Amino acid sequence: MKFPKAIKRYCPKCNKTTNQKVSQVKSGKKRSSLKKGSLQRGHKRGRGRGYGNMGRWGSKPTKAKRMGAKQGKNVNLKYQCTVCNKSSVATIGRAKKFELKQG
Repeated sequence: MKFPKAIKRYCPKCNKTTNQKVSQVKSGKKRSSLKKGSLQRGHKRGRGRGYGNMGRWGSKPTKAKRMGAKQGKNVNLKYQCTVCNKSSVATIGRAKKFELKQG
């Protein structure tokens, strides 16, 4: 996928359409607060025992049947306004190849 390095786009801070510079940013992976070890430690401490809805300490869904590989990665773009210098990040979907072109 080819994408321009500069684009005219609506800036919510300026409240008008302005020229914006485009750059690619990495999609940071968020660490889960309830990994398996964390769950085990919580159960030893007495979390998720008793009756009723245990919330996030309750049982997790069963492991689904493994699907095929994803077709490329999600591309995150950072748009920086040339007027107010504020920036916003937006995802444009999946792409195997991504390239910023001049023009």
